[in-house]
Formats: sequence, C-alpha cells, structure tokens
Amino acid sequence: AHAGAGAGLASAVPPSLGRTTNIEQILQAADDIEDDDPNVARILCEQAYSMAQNLDPSSDGRGVLQFKTGLASVIKQKLAKKDGGSIDRQNDIEVLWNFYLEYKKRRRVDDMQREQEIMRESGTFSTEMGARAMEMKKIYATLRALLDVLEILVGQAPSDRLGRQILEEIKKIKRSDAALRGELMPYNIIPLDASSVGNVVGFFPEVRAAIAAIQNCEDLPRFPYDTPQLRQKDIFDLLQYVFGFQDDNVRNQRENVALTLANAQSRLSLPNDTEPKIDEKAVTEVFCKVLDNYIKWCRFLGKRVAWTSLEAVNKNRKIILVALYFLIWGEAANVRFLPECLCYIFHNMAKELDGILDSSEAEPAKSCVTNDGSTSYLEKIITPIYLTMSAEANNNNDGKAAHSAWRNYDDFNEYFWSRSCFELSWPPAENSKFLRKPAKRKRTGKTNFVEHRTFLHLYRSFHRLWIFLILMFQCLTIIAFHHGKINISTIKVVLSAGPAFFILNFIECCLDVLLMFGAYKTARGFAISRLVIRFLWLAAISTFVTYLYVKVLDEKNARNNDSTYFRIYVLVLGGYAAVRLVFASLAKIPACHRLSNYSDRSQFFQFFKWIYQERYYIGRGLYESIGNYARYVIFWLVIFACKFPFAYYLQIRPLVVPTNIIVQLHDLQYSWHDFVSKGNRNALTILSLWAPVVAIYLMDIHIWYTLLSALVGGVMGARGRLGEIRSIEMLHKRFESFPEAFAKTLSPQRISSRPVPQDSEAATKMYASIFSPFWNEIIKSLREEDYISNREMDLLMMPSNCGTLRLVQWPLFLLTSKIMLANDYASDCKDSQKELWHRISKDEYMAYAVKECYYSAERILKSIVDGEGKLWVDRLFQYLNESIGRDSLLVTINLKKLQLVQSRLTGLTGLLIRDETADRKAGVTKALRELYEVVTHEFLAPNLREEFDTWQLLLRARNDGRLFSNILWPNDLEMKEQVKRLHLLLTVKDSAANIPKNLEAQRRLQFFTNSLFMDMPEAKPVSEMIPFCVFTPYYSETVLYSMSELCVDNEDGISILFYLQKIFPDEWANFLERIGRGESSEEDFKESPSDTLELRFWVSYRGQTLARTVRGMMYYRRALMLQSYLEKRYLGGIEDGYSALEYIDTQGYQLSPDARAQADLKFTYVVSCQIYGQQKQRKAPEAADIALLLQRNEALRVAFIHEEDGVSSDGQAIKEYHSKLVKADIHGKDQEIYSIKLPGNPKLGEGKPENQNHAIIFTRGDAIQTIDMNQDNYLEEAMKVRNLLEEFRGNHGIRYPTILGVREHVFTGSVSSLASFMSKQETSFVTLGQRVLAYLKVRMHYGHPDVFDRIFHITRGGISKASRVINISEDIYAGFNSTLRQGNITHHEYIQVGKGRDVGLNQIALFEGKVAGGNGEQVLSRDVYRLGQLFDFFRMLTFFYTTVGYYVCTMMTVLTVYIFLYGRVYLALSGLDHSISRQARFLGNTALDAALNAQFLVQIGVFTAVPMIMGFILELGLMKAIFSFITMQLQFCSVFFTFSLGTRTHYFGRTILHGGAKYRATGRGFVVRHIKFADNYRLYSRSHFVKALEVALLLIVYIAYGYTKGGSSSFILLTISSWIMVISWLFAPYIFNPSGFEWQKTVEDFDDWTNWLFYKGGVGVKGENSWESWWEEEQAHIQTFRGRILETILSLRFLLFQYGIVYKLKITAHNTSLAMYGFSWIVLLVMVLLFKLFTATPRKSTALPIFIRFLQGLLAIGIIAAIACLIGFTDFTIADLFASALAFLATGWCILCLAITWKRVVKTLGLWDSVREISRMYDAGMGAVIFAPIVFFSWFPFVSTFQSRILFNQAFSRGLEISLILAGNKANQES
Repeated sequence: AHAGAGAGLASAVPPSLGRTTNIEQILQAADDIEDDDPNVARILCEQAYSMAQNLDPSSDGRGVLQFKTGLASVIKQKLAKKDGGSIDRQNDIEVLWNFYLEYKKRRRVDDMQREQEIMRESGTFSTEMGARAMEMKKIYATLRALLDVLEILVGQAPSDRLGRQILEEIKKIKRSDAALRGELMPYNIIPLDASSVGNVVGFFPEVRAAIAAIQNCEDLPRFPYDTPQLRQKDIFDLLQYVFGFQDDNVRNQRENVALTLANAQSRLSLPNDTEPKIDEKAVTEVFCKVLDNYIKWCRFLGKRVAWTSLEAVNKNRKIILVALYFLIWGEAANVRFLPECLCYIFHNMAKELDGILDSSEAEPAKSCVTNDGSTSYLEKIITPIYLTMSAEANNNNDGKAAHSAWRNYDDFNEYFWSRSCFELSWPPAENSKFLRKPAKRKRTGKTNFVEHRTFLHLYRSFHRLWIFLILMFQCLTIIAFHHGKINISTIKVVLSAGPAFFILNFIECCLDVLLMFGAYKTARGFAISRLVIRFLWLAAISTFVTYLYVKVLDEKNARNNDSTYFRIYVLVLGGYAAVRLVFASLAKIPACHRLSNYSDRSQFFQFFKWIYQERYYIGRGLYESIGNYARYVIFWLVIFACKFPFAYYLQIRPLVVPTNIIVQLHDLQYSWHDFVSKGNRNALTILSLWAPVVAIYLMDIHIWYTLLSALVGGVMGARGRLGEIRSIEMLHKRFESFPEAFAKTLSPQRISSRPVPQDSEAATKMYASIFSPFWNEIIKSLREEDYISNREMDLLMMPSNCGTLRLVQWPLFLLTSKIMLANDYASDCKDSQKELWHRISKDEYMAYAVKECYYSAERILKSIVDGEGKLWVDRLFQYLNESIGRDSLLVTINLKKLQLVQSRLTGLTGLLIRDETADRKAGVTKALRELYEVVTHEFLAPNLREEFDTWQLLLRARNDGRLFSNILWPNDLEMKEQVKRLHLLLTVKDSAANIPKNLEAQRRLQFFTNSLFMDMPEAKPVSEMIPFCVFTPYYSETVLYSMSELCVDNEDGISILFYLQKIFPDEWANFLERIGRGESSEEDFKESPSDTLELRFWVSYRGQTLARTVRGMMYYRRALMLQSYLEKRYLGGIEDGYSALEYIDTQGYQLSPDARAQADLKFTYVVSCQIYGQQKQRKAPEAADIALLLQRNEALRVAFIHEEDGVSSDGQAIKEYHSKLVKADIHGKDQEIYSIKLPGNPKLGEGKPENQNHAIIFTRGDAIQTIDMNQDNYLEEAMKVRNLLEEFRGNHGIRYPTILGVREHVFTGSVSSLASFMSKQETSFVTLGQRVLAYLKVRMHYGHPDVFDRIFHITRGGISKASRVINISEDIYAGFNSTLRQGNITHHEYIQVGKGRDVGLNQIALFEGKVAGGNGEQVLSRDVYRLGQLFDFFRMLTFFYTTVGYYVCTMMTVLTVYIFLYGRVYLALSGLDHSISRQARFLGNTALDAALNAQFLVQIGVFTAVPMIMGFILELGLMKAIFSFITMQLQFCSVFFTFSLGTRTHYFGRTILHGGAKYRATGRGFVVRHIKFADNYRLYSRSHFVKALEVALLLIVYIAYGYTKGGSSSFILLTISSWIMVISWLFAPYIFNPSGFEWQKTVEDFDDWTNWLFYKGGVGVKGENSWESWWEEEQAHIQTFRGRILETILSLRFLLFQYGIVYKLKITAHNTSLAMYGFSWIVLLVMVLLFKLFTATPRKSTALPIFIRFLQGLLAIGIIAAIACLIGFTDFTIADLFASALAFLATGWCILCLAITWKRVVKTLGLWDSVREISRMYDAGMGAVIFAPIVFFSWFPFVSTFQSRILFNQAFSRGLEISLILAGNKANQES
C-alpha cells in the first residue's frame, strides 16, 4: 500500500527546496527501487529528510512543514516494516554501495553506454534504440540519485578504502556523465543542450544542418567558454558572453532559431550528404523576414542599417544577427509590445556587436555591464524601460483614470517613430524625458495622439463619411424644395454645398487642435506645424468661399444678368476639386503609387502630400490592387444607388409640403406659457417633424449595407461550393467521388499524381487506397468521441483497398441490404442474364455489393480448403465464370435456390469470423458439406450436377469422409477483414439511410466531404509544410469537471450529468458501450477509478472546458503523424519497389518515432496558464487537472508566471517573477524546461494580452493559431491544416496574407432557444459576414481561430494590444495593427474550428456589454482614427459600418424612438398638433411612416436575420431555411433582438460618456438554472428597465394629449414599434428565464427581492446582498467633471413632463401664466415634506412614537379628505390626479439623477439620506410594475409548460418535466 508514498512526496517537494537540491530525484529513485530493496529506499528517504532539515531547519518556506511531516511518517512506516529487526545505520554506505554495483550489473549499464556511443557517432536512428533510451533515462536517474546520496554519506575526505573506492567511481561517472546528463537534461523539442539518442528529431538532416550552422564559430573572436562539454560552443554562447542574456533565454532562442532555420531549409530541399549544410537562400529568407520591420524602420527614419549591405553580410553573420534579435525579443518582457523600441535596442546592440566581431578577443558590451561588473541585458536595458512603463500604468487608477492622464504602450512605442528618439543615447539615459517617471507636476505627455473621452472622435475619425452624408442631404433637400426641377437657379442653390464642405472640414480641423491637448509638449514640431498650417489654410479658404457664395446669391437675387462671381466661384470649386482628385488618385490607385513615391523626392510634392494626409511610421501604403479597389467601389456605388433615391422619395420629399405650410402659419394657440416660438416660424415644430427622419437617414445606410452584403455573401458562398452536400442522402450519393477528390486536395502531389492505371476501376481503387486509412481514422475518432456506436463504426469503416481483390470495396453502410434486394430481383427474374444485370446496375452500389460478394466468396472458399475440396471449388467457379462470360448464367443455375445458398454461406462465415477452436473447425467442415450439397444438388443445372456426382476423386473423398476435413483457418489480417465483411454484407438487413444517426456526426462528415470539392491550395508533404503553433491563454476556467460537480443537483433537482444524459441520450449510450457497461448510474462509477475518469472526460468534452480544447488541438498532431507515417510508407513504397497496393496497416502510427518527431518539428501547442504556479501552491483542483492533461498529451506545453519572494540588493523583500515553461517528464510530473526572469509583475495592462505576451516566446514555427479556451477541433479538419497554411504563399492581392481567417462552428446551439439565437447570429457573422469583409478588404481579427504569420507579428508588437481599458477588446487591435502595418487579412471556409458561446440571457448580455464597451473604447483609439483617415473613402465606409459604425447605428435606432416620441410629446403638450391640424390637415405622415418602419425593422432584428437566412439557404437549403426562420419567430427571437439592441446601446453610449468598460467574465457552464428576480433587476435596471419606463411614459402622455384625426387606431400604428420595445426591454429577462412563471419560484423570488430591497448596506456588504450597496455601485461610473455636466444636461429632459402636464389639467382652466408652473413646484415640495413625515422613525424617546403615529394617521385622513374636496368642489378630476402623478414622477426622477450626479454637493447639504430613501421607493415601484404581470401569469400552470417548451430543446424540456414529476416537485416535499 505504501509503495507509491515516495512518488507522492516527490511531486509534493516545495519549490523552495526543489530548486536548489535534488530531493525530488532522490525520492523518485526511492520509489523506483522500493520493490527491489525496501532498506535502500529507506536510506534514501532518510537522506532526503536530513537534506530538507539542513536547508530549512525552521520550516519557513511555503509547504515545507507539511512535506517534512509527510516524509517522516513514510520513514516511520518503512522502519515498522523491518519486522522489529534493529537497523544498523553504520553500514548504510556498504548496503548502498553493494546495491549500486548490483543494480548497475543487472541493468547492463556499461554495455548500453557503449552501444549509445556507437549510435551517436553513426548519426542514424533506430526505433528500438529510441525505446532503450527512454528506459536508460530512468536507470540513469536512479543511478545519479544513489551516487548523490553516497557522496554525501562518504563526505569529502574518507578514511577507509571503501570510501575512496566510492569517490573514484563518482569521479569516473562524472566524466562519462556527459552522455548520462545529456539524457536527463530537460529540453523542449530538440535536445540541443546535449545530444540525446532517445529523440529522433536530432537525426533529421535539416535539424543537423541547422545545429551545424549555429555551431559554426570559425571566423568569430575567441571568448571564454566554460560550460561542461555536453555540446560544442556556438554563436549563442558568444552573444550570452557579450551581452549577459539569461541562460534559459539563450536555450529557448537557440531552439527557436535552430527550428526556424531547419524548417526554412526543409521547404527548399532536404540536405542529403553526410554533413548536411543549410543553404544560403534559407538563411537569407529567415534573415529578411525577421529583420523586415527593422529595415523598414531604418528607412523611415533615414538611418543606415547596422550592416553595410545585404550582399556583404555572410551566412554566419546573418544567423548571428537573427539570433541577436530573438535574444533581445525573448527577454524583453513587456517591452515586446513596443516593436520600434526593440528596433532601437537592436540597432544599437548590433552596432556594438559589429565592433566586437571584428576584434580577435570578445569582451562584454559596455552598455550591459552592471555596477558590480557582471553583464546583464535585463538589468541594464529592459528594467529601466519597464519601471517607467510600470509607473505610468500605476497612474491609471486601475483603469478608472482618464486615458490622457498616463502614457500607454502605444505612447511609449511611438516615441521611436521620429529621429529624435536617438537623443535617448545608448544605453538609455536615466534622466531622459522618455524614461521620466510621472510625478505630481512633471510628467511626460502623450505621443501623437490623446484618447479624450468624447463622441467627437466619431466625427473626427470618419469626417469624410459625415461630410458626404450631410452634403448629400443638403443637395437632396434643396432639390426637393425646388419641386425636383433642376435648372440654373436650383444649381446655384445646390452649390451652397461648397461653403458647407469647407466649413465642415474646418470643424474637423478644430477638433484636431482640440483633441491634441495633452500631447503638445511632447509632439514633434512637424506635427504641430501641420496642425497650424491646416488650421490657417482651412479658416482662410472657408471664409473666402463663403464670401464668394454670398456674392453669388446677391447676384441671383439682384435679377440682373451679371454672373461674374458665379463664374469665379465655379472656377475656384472646380480647381479645388481637380487638385483633390489628383491627390486622391495618387494616394489610392496602385498604378499611381509608384509615380507618387517617385514624386516624393521633390520637396514641393512632399509638402502637399503631407498636408493632405498625416505621415506616420504605420499606415503608409494602405492601397489595394486595381481589381480589389474596383470591387469595393462598385459595391458602395450600388448601395448609394439604393439609399439616396429611397431617402429622396420616401423621406425628404413628403416633408416638403407640410414644412412649407407650417412655416407660413401664424399666431398658433399654445396651451402652455410659450418662451421660444415668437417670430422663428415654428422652428421647434419643424424640428420635431424632421429630426426622426434625419436620424434614420444617417443610419439606414447600414441597412442597405446589410442587405447587399447578404446578397454578395450568398453568391460568394455558392461560388465557393458551400453547402453542396447538406444531407446524409447527398453524402451517400456522392461517396464514389470522395476518394479522388481527397487524393487531389489533401494528398501531396507526389502521391496523388503517380502514374494512374488506364482503366477507371483500377484508378478508383488506387484513390480509394489513399483515402481509406484517413476515412477510417476519422470514423475511429467519431467513435472515441461517442458520436457513433460500435455497429455504426463497423458499417462506416472502409476496407483498405490495398489487397488483390479486383474491385473497389466501399464502406458497408452504402451496401447494406443490397444483397437481399438483388436476391429478390433474381428470384423474380423471367428474362435473360443481361436484363437482370441491367436491373441490378441501376443502383451502382448494388452492383458493387453483388460483385464483391461473388469475388469474396470465391477467394474465401479457395483459401480455407485444400485437396479435393479445392478442386471442387476451382471447377465450380470455372463453370460459373464461363457461363457468365457466355451470358448463359440462367441456364447454368437455378436462381430460385439462391436464397438457400446464401443462408448456407452465411452459416459458414458466421463461424469463420470468430477465433479458431477444434469445435468450430468441425462446425466449418459440416457447414461446407451442407453448402456442397445445396450447390451441387439444388443450385446447379442437372447436367453440371451429374458431372460433379460422377467425378471419381470427389466421390472417394466423400465416402472416406476426407472431403473438407482439413480447414485452413483465415488468420492473416486481410483475409480476416474480408470474412467479416462478407458476413456483414450477407446479414445486415436494415437500410443504412440514416447512418450515422447522430446529427453532429452527420454535420461533421457532410462538412468534411463537402470541403473536399472546395478551392484550396495543394498540400505539401509533412516534411515541407509550414510549421505552426497553437496558442491558448487560460486563467482559471474549468479544466475538467469533478465527480462532485457532475452529481450535484441544482434547485430543480437537476445535475449536470442528468442534463447531459437527457440532451445527448445516444452519446451517453455509446459511451456506456465504449467502456463496457450496460445502463448504470453515477454510483456504479465510484468503484472503478478509470471509468470515473472517463466519465469526467465525457462530460467535460460536452462543456466549454480546457480539456475539450486540448483534445481538439491535439488532433493536429494526430493528423500530422498519420499523414507523415503514410507518406513515408507511400513515397518509401514507390521508391523501394514495394507495391503501394500492399495491405497498409495504420495501427501503430501513433507510436512510430519518426512520425512523432516529424509532427513535433511542425506543430507545438502552448497553453499559457497564467496562475498555474499559484494554483499548484494552493493545491487547487485546476492544477491537478492541468497536470493530468500534460501527462495525457506529451506534446502539450504549459507556460505560467511564477511568483516568489526574493530580497533586493538593499535588503528589502521584493517579489520576483519568472516566465516558466513545463512539460510532463517520464514519470508524468511537471518538468521545468525554461525559466526566464522578468523585470517585474508582467500584468501592467489587460490580463489576456499580457498572458499571451509572456508566453509567446515559447511558441515555435512560422504561423501561430490563437485559440480561446472555449473552442474545439476535429480530426477531419486537422487534416486540412497544411493546405490552409499554404495560403500564406497564395495570391491574395498585392501582399501576402498575414492573418488567415478561419470559419467557426458554434457548438452550444443545442442548449436552449437563446443559445441557438446566439449561435445562429454568431455563425452568420463568422461565415457570411467575414466572407464579405475579406472580399471588401476590411476583415480584421475577431479573436479565436485565426492563424497569424508568427514572425510578421512578433516583430511588430505581438498578436494583441494590451494597454489598460483602451484595448479592452484586445483581439481586434491585432487586425488593426496588421492592416496598418501593410498586412493582408483573408478568410477561408474549407476548414472549421468549433467554438462555444454564452447560453443564458445574463451571460449573453454581459458578453454583448463587454463587446459594446470595447467598441466604445475603440472609438477613442488611435488605431481607428488612423484607419478612418488613411483608408480610401470606400474602404473607410466598409470599415466604419462593420466596426464602430455598427454600434453607432444600433444606438441611432434606439435614439430614433426617443427623438420621435419627444417630438410628438412636445407637439402634444404644447397643444400645437391640435392647432396646426385645425389650420391645415396634418401631412407628412408618409415620411414618418417610412422612418418609423425602417426603425422598427431594425429594432426587431430583421436585418440581423437577413444574412442569417442567407446562410441557412446556402447551407441547409431553402425549405429548411424557411422552417428554421419560422421556428425562431415562434421562439420570440425578435424580443431577444430588441433586448440586445438595448444592451449594446447602453454599454456603448455609457463607455464613450463615462468609460468603465471592463472585461466581464461571462461564465461558460451549462446554464439551465432559474435566475432570481432580484439578480435580473440588478443587471438590467439601469440599462433597460429605466429606459423602457421612460418610453412608456412618453407613449402614455402622447396617447393622453396627442391629436390625430384617425383616432386611437392611428396612434397604435404609429407607436407599435415603441410598445414592442417597451415590452421586450421590461420582460425579456423573465420570458427567457428557466421556470420563470412557476408559482413556487415566483413566491421565493418575491421574498428574496424584498429582503434585498430593505437590507441596510454598510462597509463590505456586496451589491447582490443589499440594495444600498448596489445603488452606490451603480453610480460609480460618474467620475469626471465633464461626465457630470453631460449627465446634468441629459437629465433635464424629464422636466418637460411637468411643464406640459400642469397646463393641461382641468383645474388650470387654460391659464397659461408662469405662476401656474411655479405653483406646481410648491405642491411637489409639500408632497416631499409629507413623505418625510410619513417615513420618519423617531430614534430616542419612548413617549414620542405613539404621538408620531397618531399624527401620521391624522395626516393620512387629512390628505384623502383634501383630495376628495378638490375633486368635489373644483374642476380637478380623477384623470388630473393621475396626470399630476405622472408629471411628478418624471420630475422626481430628474431631481434624483441630478442629486446622484452632484453627490458631493448633496452630501454637504445633508440631504443624501432623503435622496437614498426616495431612490429606494422608485426602485420598489419599478420592481412592482415588472413583477405584477409575472405574478399574474404564474397563476396559470400552462404558461410555465409553454415557456419551457419555447426555451429548451424538446429532449431537455421533456426530461425537465419528467424530473419534476419524479422529484414530486422538491419544494412541496420539503414543506
């Protein structure tokens, strides 16, 4: 029982002990030899204990005490086991020594070492040696531990002979230890620190060539090199000596550079001489790619690069410079986000290196020598920059400070975009402005750009769009007011667009000046002078043009024929337009680009171009090829051709007549005291008429974009052959064409283009032999994932098609039951053989089945009999073949008896498919004799029957009983496969029309087979493919569900396991079949640990867990191993003269060392588990689960940030941070590969990008796929990855791609209707949406499965940006950055990756809030500004409407409702609509209808749905698309879309107004739990409920006081969309809440809600427990003075209600004096005082309460009496009472908002408590309004049933109801 104690302890060695000693190895050895000699194990354990005691006597280190206690108890147990025999510790040394010698002899250590030496010298690899090397590793580790203990026990100067002997041995071993240590050295992929025989990678020729290139030190200066001689010294040792890089950084980059060179070489050609060398071409390619950004940077700043010229740099120098760059980058920590800062560092270090390389002796570089004389690059170069960045980051007040108050990563980096950066000197001067830490007064300002928080950025960044829209509106309106006539006078008015254009440009320029505040001190003189010049120029020209235009108008009005000014004006405008056109074409059209670059040399042109367009280091040359340019220009011209006629005829023209009428109306009757409308021609009325139309005009371009993009996307998808195979029938029909398509797309050319045999049958057979091993692996992987059962697997597997059988063998699911049918045809046959065969051949698979059955029967019968039996079989088939050839089969045999023959044959194969036994042999003999009887006497024609009966040989054998007595059992694989297949062919009766049954399996096979026909680059052999790395950031999400999590019931009594069994019943059955259990409950699993683990994995693979992601990504490795293994077999087979048609067995491919090494060279997987170190220390379950994943996946690497307490040089305690990389060692424990010290805490910015950045140095390869931890992958998709990677070399416009977009499949759609809306919406975006974006050249990076060009991105700042808050949606910035730095982003649909999405409404809302907040931040960012300025006009349009513009338009949709309703309410309350309609029939409804209908359609998500439906039609077919759309409508999808509209608007708007965007962890569990009313209220109160109630208030006022001639029906028509919005916003969270209308739950929710509302807050009380704490939290976003001013302005709108309603009360009797309004305020004040009296609770005296209560009672009676009197004796009515209540409600809310905004002022006045109480009342009231309908519906039980049907898919809702019945409704039980 205690055998494993040592191992358990070995993994528990605390880090403080494990780092400095080898305790861990000693304990591991003790465990390994426990069984051989327990006494020796005891000695080792004791030694380990004393080492721990010496190191840390007082047990201060973390975890040391527990470790020592555990170890002591293990030693106690070992002593107890000695059966009381005394222990003589004196001869411990002798015991150990003898054991050591005996162990060494027993394991043949010396022989093995000799063998390995020979191996190493030969430079070849043998499989068996690799396996031996693994075993040697363990033996060596044990020997090392034994020797270490002996060395300690013997001491330094031993007295006896034995001791001296031991020391000799130790010295000897240490000498030969090089080899031994080499095997034990931890390494990542290539064992570079010491050559290892255990790893094949080192024997690959390209790797050996790369290592030789790195070790070439011939022309380098000498330098001291004292590392133990495990390897030769190389250029990395030199660089480490000169600059003081850390050891592990050097080791990490040595491998990185070696792999990069090796892979570059393998793509050119594999070196095949004995001493392989890297080609110059490969080195140059790597050199140019890695230093590309540096070379461009030097060119931009006009500096010379650090070398003379590319030709002058030899191969070795290039490798040194690449190595230097990678070493600088690998240790730069957070400075990696500043690519141009790295260029600056590299530039200076390369220059220093240049001087050193030219001398004969190397010496440390001056810049890296520290104060104590050592060299350290980290300390001297990186740390000072890091400390300044850290100080600035601390200034951002945890992301709450304004962006302008601190410098972010971009500001630091952009300092290096001007030549002035060289003032920093080298090494960077501590006192420079750049390194100045922010202090109170003195701080360095921002660089180039300031992210001020304001909506003005929208205008500034996209001013061309707004100017275009405004000018078009102006022109269309002018034409409309001229009744559509276009003559000279109209044209003169239309030309007013000229001054408008210049003035709008001038406004943009003013914004430039304004928004640069905060960067003026640090800005370059150049930038400021450009601002000033532009400002003056635009000011001058707008004044001039406006003056000219005024003169033109004067001329027009003067009515004389003089038009001089008009001519000048046209000339000026024409001249300006021509100049702009020239510049635009120079900047945008590729052909002119060369010309424009040429003209750059002249100062004159440069000056004008610089004024026209800002010049940065990035964003130059953002032009596309003519074809692409034309493409998106035409796209937008089509949109304009739709939008502007629509705007003109339906929005602008209908408003002309009403406007003209209203302008001419005089002395209208106002029903209130009118301030503003004297003499301004009813401007406000006209405004309320036009405003909603203008709002829609600005927004509806987005609608047209959506419609056209859906159309274009659909056409592109159809052209790309998407959705051709969309049902299982299509899959069956087209199966024959798959092998050829597979061989041509997914097989390297060399294999599929072998000489094809002439006849088509043989060609198909060859393709089938290539296809079948891959198809079978896919089917096996589906079985492992439990999507199909064993039987389905048998039917789906495809025979290898490599044998000698003449025809193609298809999978059985195509052939099942075909034999039975053919039999029926045969027995009914009346005609000739030809006719019968014609009937059978109509179904080609039936023909295949019949042929195969015939040939297989012939082969099997011939192979199992001998002697006379064989003669009979031969003769029989000879006759049959002859008669088939002569078309006389019907004469030869009796078809009616075919059934009989078949049954006999079935009996025979039924025996043969089992294993051989004597009984079965006898059975086979009997079966053969029965077959013989039937065939000879019933089946054959009489003449043949006689021939067989009179054949002497046979007769004798029959009579002697010899016939068929000797059976040759089929034992070779090929025959076995054939017998099994024939048996299944004969027996499987049911049709296989729906195999596989599982929908997911069907979807995957359909997508895979469909993709074989899509356009993709040809595959290269694995050895030549582009290497890549998968990279997943992980924080603390679920890794693997634990048993307790699976079985715990939620409040409805539903556990995760029950839920999954209900949702995936077939997969659960398949799982039980796979682990060999029948129906079993959770309890049965407890007995078997392996089954328990399987169950945990089964559940985790159905959630959004890290385990699922890791399994999915590891399929890449599996696919590469299979491809590599088969390529070796095929290519090897062709060259070595084997026939490729030999039987190919893929059984052992996963164990083939060659295939594994090849896969390791090409693929790595790094998961960056940021806090894995802390999780291990606190023994978190996640840590154990990650360790389990490491053990199960040998190629998985985990990177994490390790924190430890250290001491600084001046004796202060500090925290030290290290980036570490671990893998699982041979014992399955974590083995540290690299540990690189960081300058400080790496998390200065946003968590996820910082997490990616610290680990990116451990990635390898030329491409990097970013995968989130909620994704999945499939084996069949992994097979296409090498095709995808070839796209990097494909033709996609004028630049090579830098990011390849990949399609996603959202796998969480089956959980509930909400999840399916979300997944459909998401799917339509990631397929159709991104397809169109890539087509229009503005696809960015939206996170997840995109594949990055690794070298391009790591030399340009990484794969995401990390500045706090501004880069909250970090993913998209990688796309911005890539585009601005002249990258190219494409999108590919032939490969897909799985992805999970949020499934509950609250998670969806949080997610949408996060994205909308992120977009709000993007509006302020410099990236969006630059793209908006530097893209050409049309590309900028697409960019705007697909990123921030989407959110702006969403916001406009909601604002339109407000604008419309406030306009109507203004008309209603002021009484104008009544008086206008008296004077003129109110017109202009057409325009309003058009505007409101457009708004309504957007609001309910019709336009979100259009691309979705298009996608459905493409991929599901028209009928299915219509059905799924109808289903969605029935499941209230429009309520959901309206609701999410509100979410987006709220978070987007609030972010731009106040900030506060933050990463929201959305939770990725299975959400099927009921959410409490209070939770929903807290989440949506301010974002939806308040806004919905405001709209409801507006609607009520409008209905009460508005005037329309159509009566109430037209009211309802005009306002229906607004009512739908109100209802959606108020009730969506409850409609989509599981069990939302169940009476019991409603009662519990009400209790919970009241407790929360009245619970007093306090220090440390969270918002979810108390209303007061929540209320305080809700105000936290109002931080700045600017924010307060804006809030105040917005809150004042609520005062309109009281002002209007007061004058409408009957009691006022049409008095419109201001006194009335004043009086209403007095009433309000009295009400507040009364409220205070009512809620007053006396604190101290006891006598008072009774009196107070008496007073309160009197007051109540008094108030009721007063109201009664008012109604009785004055004109005051009950309606008036309600009206005043409405008015006062709105005013009260306004006062509350103001009080919260100016919190400090209110607190000083001492009114804060009253404000809080009134707020509580409002919240209680709002809650009640929402709660009432829920209570009402909860009375009816059918509502709840109906809701769960709508919400959940059928399976689960049934399961849910069943479980509720079974649980007897838990709540009732408990009661």
